[in-house]
Amino acid sequence: MSLASSMYAGVSGLNSYGQAMNVIGDNIANVNTIGFKGSKALFADILAQSVSNGSSTIQIGRGSILQAAGLSFAQGSFETTGNATDVAIQGAGFFIVNQASNRFYTRAGQFILNDAGKLVNSNGYVVQGYQLDSSGVATGALGDIDLAGVQSQPRASTFFRLGANLNASATSGTVFQSAVNLYNSLGELVTLTISFTKQSGNNWNYSMAATTSSAASGTITVSGGTGTVNFNSSGQLTSPATNPTITISGFSSASNISAAWRLNQTTGGTFGDLTGYAATSVTNSLTQDGYSTGTLKALSVDQDGIISGLFSNGQTQKLRQIGLANFSSPWGLSRVGNSLFSESGTSGQPVIGLARSGGFGSITGSSLEQSNIDLSTEFVNMIQTQRAYQANARIVTAVDDMLTEAVNLKR
Repeated sequence: MSLASSMYAGVSGLNSYGQAMNVIGDNIANVNTIGFKGSKALFADILAQSVSNGSSTIQIGRGSILQAAGLSFAQGSFETTGNATDVAIQGAGFFIVNQASNRFYTRAGQFILNDAGKLVNSNGYVVQGYQLDSSGVATGALGDIDLAGVQSQPRASTFFRLGANLNASATSGTVFQSAVNLYNSLGELVTLTISFTKQSGNNWNYSMAATTSSAASGTITVSGGTGTVNFNSSGQLTSPATNPTITISGFSSASNISAAWRLNQTTGGTFGDLTGYAATSVTNSLTQDGYSTGTLKALSVDQDGIISGLFSNGQTQKLRQIGLANFSSPWGLSRVGNSLFSESGTSGQPVIGLARSGGFGSITGSSLEQSNIDLSTEFVNMIQTQRAYQANARIVTAVDDMLTEAVNLKR
């Protein structure tokens, strides 16, 4: 081999360590990039050249090359944010986002709702997930997470409890009224007014009337809304011994309300909500289980990636579940920019699943995964690369001096 081969070996070192510095520079430049996964320069020697008639005992290498920039999928640290739709993965897996018919994978969970109500990343790519059935279990095929027009379904009232004191000292004929707000099957507010009329002793007759907030409702009638409540000498309720069932009908579209007035516990005895003490008649508390429809006010994401909504009617409802993907060889994924990866021939096919199942990690809401770059390590790598580059440069200059000596042999 000639001295020129030695010079080219040095040049190969300059090229490979120059490219390695690009890898380090890219890592440092992305130290604050959400979900960024750093790379490490991997070197290999160039195929050796035999200089002894094919003998394997005398082989001289021809320098080095940058063989690969291997990705590191070490876990990044978490940052807590104030955005409920910021999510991070603790463990294995990637979020799935779609742009037109193209599917990408990312660890960056900076998601927001766009103007169409879809959950998207900063590039507008739609996050993929599943719809949930009435039991909160993922169902159907993987698709866009769309929260447009989501509303909380109304619930018809099935019971109510009235906490009140009816004045035992009131004269016969005294009337006291309490109003209870109930809801029909369409979420319409129905006000049930209970009129108590004092009788002899510590006994009161009651009668009920109902009105609605909508003029479109028909003639509202109440069945089972009359009777008598009796109290003993201690002011405790003694009858009725069973819970009256109140039926409200006459709605133009909604189903009838059938609500139990819970005066007595199912295991015996009364709740003690209704009393007959010698004190001013007053309503103390009202409880019922119905509610109207509600609009979406806030979101939250749990460890299973289930997105729940808090609605204006005070109810919480599970809406969607975020899907995850993983690969047999995530190191084979192709970086396509914007913290996105795409499938490649060396990554294998994606395995689609859910958080905390099948080897997938958990999801943390209101959090973001930071870059997994450690600056101290990168600076040490930078120093080593710089020294290696300088050493290879010295090879070139040393070979140049040797060639100069060879030229000067003849003067």
